[in-house]
Amino acid sequence: MLLWILLALLAILALVALAAVYLFRRSLPQTRGTLRVPGLRAPVEILRDEWGVPHIYAQNQDDLFFAQGFVHAQDRLWQMEMNRRLCAGRLSELFGEIAFETDRLIRTLGFARTAEQDEQMLDDDTRRVLEAYARGVNAFIADATRTKRLPPEFLLLGLKPAAWRVRDSVVWAKYMGWGLSANWDMELARAAFIGKLGVERAAQLESEYPRDNPTILPSGSWAFADTVLEQFRAAQTLPAIGLRGGSNNWVVDGSKTLTGKPLLANDPHLPILVPGIWYENHLVAPDFEATGVSFPGGAGIVIGHNREIAWGFTNAFPDVQDLYVEKPNPADPRTFEFRGAWERATIVREEIRVKGRAEPHIEEVVITRHGPILNSVLPLAANTPPLALRWTGYEPSRVYRAIYRLDRAHNWNEFTEALRDWTLPSQNMVYADRAGNIGYYQPGLIPIRARGFGLLPSPGWTGEYEWTGWIPHEELPHAFNPPQHFVASANNRVVGDDYRYFLAHDYANGYRAARITALLVEKEKLTPDDFARMHTDFYCAPAKDFLAHLHELTPRDESTARALDALKAWDCHLTPDSVAGGLYKTMEYFALRRIFADKLGDALADRFIGVGLHPLLAPLTLYYDRSLVTLNRLLEQEHSEWYADAATGAPRTRAEVLALALDDAIAALRKHYGDDMSRWAWGNLHRLGFNHTLGAQKPLDKIFNRAARPLGGDPSTVWQGAYVPAFPIEQVHFAPSWRQIIDLADWDNSRAVHVPGQSGHPASKHYDDMIEPWQRGEYHSLLWSRANVDKHAVARLVLE
Repeated sequence: MLLWILLALLAILALVALAAVYLFRRSLPQTRGTLRVPGLRAPVEILRDEWGVPHIYAQNQDDLFFAQGFVHAQDRLWQMEMNRRLCAGRLSELFGEIAFETDRLIRTLGFARTAEQDEQMLDDDTRRVLEAYARGVNAFIADATRTKRLPPEFLLLGLKPAAWRVRDSVVWAKYMGWGLSANWDMELARAAFIGKLGVERAAQLESEYPRDNPTILPSGSWAFADTVLEQFRAAQTLPAIGLRGGSNNWVVDGSKTLTGKPLLANDPHLPILVPGIWYENHLVAPDFEATGVSFPGGAGIVIGHNREIAWGFTNAFPDVQDLYVEKPNPADPRTFEFRGAWERATIVREEIRVKGRAEPHIEEVVITRHGPILNSVLPLAANTPPLALRWTGYEPSRVYRAIYRLDRAHNWNEFTEALRDWTLPSQNMVYADRAGNIGYYQPGLIPIRARGFGLLPSPGWTGEYEWTGWIPHEELPHAFNPPQHFVASANNRVVGDDYRYFLAHDYANGYRAARITALLVEKEKLTPDDFARMHTDFYCAPAKDFLAHLHELTPRDESTARALDALKAWDCHLTPDSVAGGLYKTMEYFALRRIFADKLGDALADRFIGVGLHPLLAPLTLYYDRSLVTLNRLLEQEHSEWYADAATGAPRTRAEVLALALDDAIAALRKHYGDDMSRWAWGNLHRLGFNHTLGAQKPLDKIFNRAARPLGGDPSTVWQGAYVPAFPIEQVHFAPSWRQIIDLADWDNSRAVHVPGQSGHPASKHYDDMIEPWQRGEYHSLLWSRANVDKHAVARLVLE
C-alpha cells in the first residue's frame, strides 16, 4: 500500500513539473508566422538569426520603432518592468522591506521627477519615435495578456504590467546617466579622510595620474599636488562629515589596416546581469538603417553602425556632481542661507508603498537651489550638516534626440552635431566612416565652476562655488583624423592641464589605455583578429611594479618559498588559470589593508580601496583602481610612516609589510580554498555570477540563475574584471558587457558578442547561449546585408 502511495505522489510531482515546463514554454514569444497587431501602417518583417537577434524590416520609421518596442517586450518585458520600477523607486511594492531603503534613495534623487521634466521638453521627432516605440510595447502587452503568454516572472508574482509610457523610456536614460556619473561619493570619502588624517596626510592618498600612461588626446604637462592641497585646506573650514562603469574603445585609420579602411572596437564594462543590459537589434527602413545594441525600454541603436559611420563609447568620468554643505535657518529649518539671505527649500512628498505594510511611507524630500538633501538616505554621521547634490542630470536631457540623430548621421559634421544633444552621460566617443576618416569627441554638459574643482563638499551659502555655465560644445575635447592615426580610450585622463577647462580629477589609472596603445603600435598593419586578441588581453601592468620588491623577502617556510617562486616566475598575465595571479591579487589586497586599515579604520579603508556606499547605486568608488597607484608609489620607498604599526607606533620597513601581506594572503587562501595551490588560481577566486532578480529566492535560482564562471582580469587589464574589494571576493561588478569590432571595409565582416544572451526568458535557448563564446573570446557575425541576413535567418515573423 505504501509503495502505491509513493508512486502516486511521484506521479503527481511529475505532472506538476510537466505543467510548470508547459506553462514556461507556452509563454515563449511567437517568432514565426503572421501576427495581427493594431497600430501599424504597413506590414513589418522580423527575421531572427541563430543568436536570436531580430533584423526588423519596415516600410516607414513609425512602424520600425513600433516593431522595436514589440520585440524588446517579447524578449525583455520583465527586465523593462524592473527597470522602470527601479528608476521610479517602486521596488518595495513587489519585494517589501528589502527594497525600501533603495526606494527612499531613488525617490530622494528624483529620477522620475527629472524624467517627467525631460518628457515635457521632447522635440516632435523624438516624441514621435518614443511614442511609436511605446505603442509597440503595449501591443505586445495586450497580445500576451489576451493569450496568457506574459513572461514567467509575471505569472510567479501574479503581476499584470501597466501600459508603457514615453517617460518609462526617458527615466532609464536618466538612471544610466547617474550610473555613469562620478564624484559625489569621492567627495564624501575625501572629507572623511581629512577628518581622520588631517590635510597633509589625506592628500597623500590621492594618486597622481601615472606620467607614463597616456591621455586620450596628446597633451603637454599636468600639475597635481598644489591643486589637491588647495582644495583640501579649503575643506578645513567646513563642519566635519562622517561616514561606481568603465570601458575600452579604439579606432585606427586605413593607414594601419590591411584593407586601407578604418577598424573600430568597443567593449563597455558594465554590470553583468540576467537578462543583460544590452539587446542586439538591426533596424531597417527606406530612410533609416542601423545595427548594434539598444537598451530594452529605449528606442534606437546606442552603440554600433549605420550605413555610413560607426561609433563606440567609454565613460569619460567628468566631474558633473558637486555636494554643497547647506546652512539652515535655526528658526526655520526649511529655509537655507545663500549670499546673506534666506531661501525657502522646495518640499516634495513622495509616497512609497511597501508590500506588507498597511499604510504607505511618506518621504519628504527637501530640495535647495543646489538639489536634494541626501543626509537621511546615506550612511552619514548624525551631526553631518545638510548636504545637497547638484548634478547635470537635473538639467534638461536630450539624449534620445542625440541617439536618433546619431543613428542617421552620414559624416563627421552630422555626428558632432548629433552629439550637441548628448547631454548626459558624458562619454569618450570614437568615430569612423566609410570615407576613411576617424575621430574622437567627448560630449555632454560639463560645468564651469566659479571657484574650486569639486573635489570636496563646498560651502553652499557663500555663492562662491556655484556653477556659472557649461563648457561650450565646440570647445569640448575632440580630434579628427589625428596625426598618430588612431585614438584609444579606457576611462583614462582625457587631456593635460594645458586644456583651458577643468574636466575631472577622478579618472581610471590609465594602465588599460597604455596597454591598448602599446598593442596598437606594435604592428604596422592591423586586422579584426588583432582587435579580437586585444579584447581578451590579461596583461596586468601594476603587478610588474608590485612584484619588483619581492626579491627583498626571505621565505620563512616551504609555503612562502613556493608562493614567492610562483610570483617571481609569473608573466603578469592575469588569466583565470593563473595561480600566481591569485596569489598576487590576494597579497595586493592584504598589503593595502596592512598599510591603511589601522590608520583609517576598517570602514574608511574600505572606501579607499574602492568599496562604495550603496550596493546598487554606488557599489564602487573610483578609488578601486587608483588606490593601486597609490600603493605602488608608496612601495617605491623602503621606509615610510605609512608602514608603521598604528597601534604600537613601531616602524616597519617595506620588506616587513610585504612579508606580513604575503603571510596574510597564504593564510586566507588556505582557510577558504585549502592547501592545494592549484585551487588558488585567479579564476577560482574571481568568479562572475549570472544572477536574475528572482534567483535570489530558492528554488527559483535553479530556474533563473546560471552558474558562475571563472574570470580573469582586474581593473587594470584590457579584459576588465572589476570587483568589490574584499576577501573572499563576493561580487565581480564590471566586465565587458558588449564587444564589437566594426570593419569599415565590409560591414558584413564586423563581429560582436554580449552576455548572457538575447532573451530574458529562461526557457529560451537564447537566454544564455552567448556566455560560452563570450568567455572564450569569440564573436558572432554582425549581420548587415539582406542577403547575409536571409542566409542566417532561422525564424520569420510578419506583423500586420
